[in-house]
Amino acid sequence: MIICVSAGIFFFFAGAVGFLRFPDFYSRMHATGKGDTFGILLCCIGLSMYNLAAHPSWQLGVVQSVKVLSIAVFWFLASPTATHALTRSAFVSGVKPWTRDGIPVREREEEEGAP
Repeated sequence: MIICVSAGIFFFFAGAVGFLRFPDFYSRMHATGKGDTFGILLCCIGLSMYNLAAHPSWQLGVVQSVKVLSIAVFWFLASPTATHALTRSAFVSGVKPWTRDGIPVREREEEEGAP
């Protein structure tokens, strides 16, 4: 129980660190999108196990665990969709990805002759 919740908190923290450390919008969205999705999934699994173990009435524990897991399933579907929508809108708006040499990706592809 505590291991799952602790691992989930670790992924939340790792996503926050990635948000602060990565150089551009796309890398930051990747870090936060992956970190919060996996973090909440692990936290919800840990809370479900706690609900099953803590309640003397198994029916109440099962009902609460199903509710928590349904939140996890919703988040598992909604978070990547929202991350994709935000990243796609940034791409359409013209936000350029970071590169080590400072040349935008589209210009580099044109120089290399990519279609």
